[in-house]
Amino acid sequence: MTLKILKSKLHQATVTAGHLTYHGSLTLDPELMEAVGLLPYEAILVSNLATGLRGETYVIPGKRGQRDVELNGAMARLGTTGDRIIIMAFALLDPSEVPEHRPRVAILDRSNQIVEMPDYPPVGPVTPAADSHTPQTKPRP
Repeated sequence: MTLKILKSKLHQATVTAGHLTYHGSLTLDPELMEAVGLLPYEAILVSNLATGLRGETYVIPGKRGQRDVELNGAMARLGTTGDRIIIMAFALLDPSEVPEHRPRVAILDRSNQIVEMPDYPPVGPVTPAADSHTPQTKPRP
């Protein structure tokens, strides 16, 4: 058995462009990818905060330092420039790996600058009655 657990999350990213005729994917600044541990071509789930629409695609690196978040191909129908989205990746973990797992999360401002990196505690023991895991936030250095 494996468990699907949150691995990486960019919260409140602002869409900077959309390219309907591109073959697909989501283009991200490599600095944002590195902050939360996303790899090129990694599968992601994208959710539009305004509409609730969700779509699955993969990440491709854009230009470093540009803070681009671009919806490509069919994903361009998910939102428009200026929309706020959540970008998530999940890991399939063996239950023995879960207790020490910590997701990497970055909260972004409207310019796609990282403003907060919540310090999530490890998942802890895998039990049906697990305690609440409210993250403790720390300011970004």
